[in-house]
Amino acid sequence: MKEIPFYQTSLGDEELGQLKDVLEMNRDENKVIEFEENIANFVGAKHAIATCNATGAIHLALSAIKLKRGDKILMSVNSFVNVPEVVRHFDAEPIFIDINPEDMNIDLNKFEKALEENKSKKLRGAIITFVAGQTPDLDRLYDIAEKYGIILIEDATSALGVTYNDETVGSLRADMTIFSTNPSNGKYSVSRAGVIVTNNEEIAERAKLLRTHAITTTYDDFGNLDYIYDVVDIGHKYDMSELDAAFSLAQLKKTNKFIKRRKEIAKIYKERLSGIRHVTIPPHKDEHIFTQFIIKISRNRDAFARALKERGVSTGLNYIPLHLLTYYKNKYSIKITTFSSALTSYQQILSIPMYPGMTDEDVNYICDQIIEIASEWV
Repeated sequence: MKEIPFYQTSLGDEELGQLKDVLEMNRDENKVIEFEENIANFVGAKHAIATCNATGAIHLALSAIKLKRGDKILMSVNSFVNVPEVVRHFDAEPIFIDINPEDMNIDLNKFEKALEENKSKKLRGAIITFVAGQTPDLDRLYDIAEKYGIILIEDATSALGVTYNDETVGSLRADMTIFSTNPSNGKYSVSRAGVIVTNNEEIAERAKLLRTHAITTTYDDFGNLDYIYDVVDIGHKYDMSELDAAFSLAQLKKTNKFIKRRKEIAKIYKERLSGIRHVTIPPHKDEHIFTQFIIKISRNRDAFARALKERGVSTGLNYIPLHLLTYYKNKYSIKITTFSSALTSYQQILSIPMYPGMTDEDVNYICDQIIEIASEWV
């Protein structure tokens, strides 16, 4: 029996070489600045602000727009928990919106309706998650945000390198886009670095200031703080380490290679799992980059996942709807049936292994197990 993890980081000599530069104290280059310049160029944005992780990047983004107590932020109910979590840290309010069941992204009709019906001046903006590496209709999303004058933050932590109409996400019409160098939420990730990209100079400057305690005094060549320093605001400690930057640089340069391989894996999955009883593959746009591969199981999804685990195949969920999580369910007294599309989708979705280091043999083994289990499923 093979053992196939849900996700595994792809490593090579490039990562080791970058890390060696830092460990040997080669100070001719600043890896953080180099990473920021490289990712800004990669997506075509004017500014990039690197952070220690993606959650820190979202929190820093909200600090940069001066989110206040009682402000409201719209988001899909099908987002990872870090999105509403950072909103609550401001004592602000996340407002959940149901999903489009086809791509599991936010339902733009319901998103626009929520804005039409909004009577509060406290509704500041929206954080829109791109599930599994696929975008919603971005032209419509941007038009809605501009029509209602809200701040738009794209949560593209699972979508680094995705394009829309042949343009790279991060360079388009959002106020900010959040990326992660690691598309998995796994416990044993090698690096968890995040980054904000934006074309707004004011936001970029404020985010850079707040990233390291809002300290204005300079550092020396070795990153040591000058012995006299000043603090001009309430900041954070979200700066990226040189080691994370070095690793992220090596990974960034492989982004298109990783996307190509994931698309090859997705092609095998789609060819082998199409038409299998009890298994449905949601429709995919051509621009989907498959940071996750999600299938739907018609009944008893949890038992199906356990059967795969017994055969060495790990699985995941992207994501558990936020209104089913104890904190949000209790805090806002939300009924389970409030978001019917998200609930129905959640009862069926199953994310199967997807990462560039998988071999065709691995992928076919997973397909074999799914087909075999499905053939005996009641």
